[in-house]
Amino acid sequence: MSGHSKWATIKRHKASQDAKKGKIFSMISKELTLAARQGGGDPQFNPRLRTILAKAKDANMPADNVDRAIKKGTGELPGVEYHEVTYEGYAPGGVGVIVEVTTDNKNRSASEVRSTFTKSGGNLAGPGALDFNFQRMGQFFIAAEKSTEEQLMEVVLDAGAEDIKNEGTHFEVLCPMAEFDQVAEALEGAGIVPEEAGIAHVPNTLTPVTDAEMAKKVMRLIEALEDLDDVQNVYANYDIPESLLSGD
Repeated sequence: MSGHSKWATIKRHKASQDAKKGKIFSMISKELTLAARQGGGDPQFNPRLRTILAKAKDANMPADNVDRAIKKGTGELPGVEYHEVTYEGYAPGGVGVIVEVTTDNKNRSASEVRSTFTKSGGNLAGPGALDFNFQRMGQFFIAAEKSTEEQLMEVVLDAGAEDIKNEGTHFEVLCPMAEFDQVAEALEGAGIVPEEAGIAHVPNTLTPVTDAEMAKKVMRLIEALEDLDDVQNVYANYDIPESLLSGD
């Protein structure tokens, strides 16, 4: 997904937080549980957990919910067993789409994702079908008012970042997966809080979408997938002009 498109998705999520607060809290709870399970419940020694805690704070998630999710991950509280599953497919116009799901019921999630693709004019593909189009990288989105490009370069390049993109309204920082924690710690040390951060599927190539109707179909599919309860992230390699995204 092009940088401005991902940024538009982030801002759309923030604008609709009140309407979808239950969905957002559920997503963050799952992320907290998984991060605590993988790296422990102490954020001092778990940079990924610290990143998600910042997201929970930004979403005004109640402290009790946060504490409960972490304790489920560490085993201090009983909880459901979550599975992380990735689906690959195509939106109308040949746009590649990767869907990350965290679920306690793989059959339910598979059925919902498949049905959503079909109803929206897309189709699922087999595992690995989009490997050539995406690579897994650490990804940070930082609002332009939080840092200058020069300051950001000084902070993240020494920590292992490979690329910084200045998109005007925001910066996109990319790094190898192995360097994610170091870059996250460097940003934290500099007092720069990302709008979004995580291990992402970053497109190698973009699929141009210049027709207004086709752009609407692509966005309808992506939004429908994002609305599914088990879906954590949706990545797509579309390149849609800003005028079509904003409806101008």
